Amino acid sequence: MITHVTASDADFEESRPRMFGIAYRMLGSAAEAEDTVQDAYLRWASADREGIEHPGAWLAKVVTNLCLNTLTSARVRREAYVGPWLPEPVLTGDGALGPLESAEQRDSVSMALLVLLEQLTPVERAVYVLREAFAYSHREIAGLLDLTEANCRQLYRRAAGRVAAERADAPERRFAPDPERWQSLVETFMTAARGGDLARLEGLLTADVRFVSDGGGVVNAALRPILGREKVARFAVGVLQKFAGDLPVSVAEVNGSPALLFGETAVLLVEFENGLVSGLSTVLNPEKLEFLQHQLSHS
Repeated sequence: MITHVTASDADFEESRPRMFGIAYRMLGSAAEAEDTVQDAYLRWASADREGIEHPGAWLAKVVTNLCLNTLTSARVRREAYVGPWLPEPVLTGDGALGPLESAEQRDSVSMALLVLLEQLTPVERAVYVLREAFAYSHREIAGLLDLTEANCRQLYRRAAGRVAAERADAPERRFAPDPERWQSLVETFMTAARGGDLARLEGLLTADVRFVSDGGGVVNAALRPILGREKVARFAVGVLQKFAGDLPVSVAEVNGSPALLFGETAVLLVEFENGLVSGLSTVLNPEKLEFLQHQLSHS
């Protein structure tokens, strides 16, 4: 006799990390990802669980479709966002976004990739995330999105092609130096910036270095990216001396890469190219730091 096992809340909790990981990569927001998982639970609680044969697949489908709905409204909000938009930073050393053992897994949560994914349509982003970050087959993705397998393959090719095209000019920036080398480079950068040594600082930057600040109109931040060695050097000196001079600085793994935490008020991610700083991204918007602050308080 075959006994049917009804899906339980234990199945939901087992799937929670994957649901959060899908939602974060889809939305670039930890707060919205948490809300999405909570919405998925409400649907789970009211569902006829006897009819749910594969809880993990059912929940992945619910979360993915909730994200598609959220992305539609999020695009309107981001068009009105004050200044550059960056994803919410998440501490990843504790596995909050799933295993990040390979360079490809780390890349799937990197700030740079999440910003690129904003250029995809919601459905392209869903296909790309499910395929690249979670290794779903095209057949599985078709089932989650109610599309044909051929359509999913076409959407994936289009999305992957757009991401690759954006990275064509600087593919090496995807991979950070080893942690010890990173620490040494960043310490040199911070010493020069805090000391106001512009000449030394410019020597640490690539010619096309880019500094992006996300304050969301809530705190003072540059409303456009700062471009070029001289401008970035002057801007970095001014920011660090004015706003971060007395704050404690620590190193943590954020979105799969080492980053600097300035107390609980700012996160700075530094990209390198051939031993020089090629990109700086700082999140200052306090609303975007709430999830990270929660992580820090429980670490």
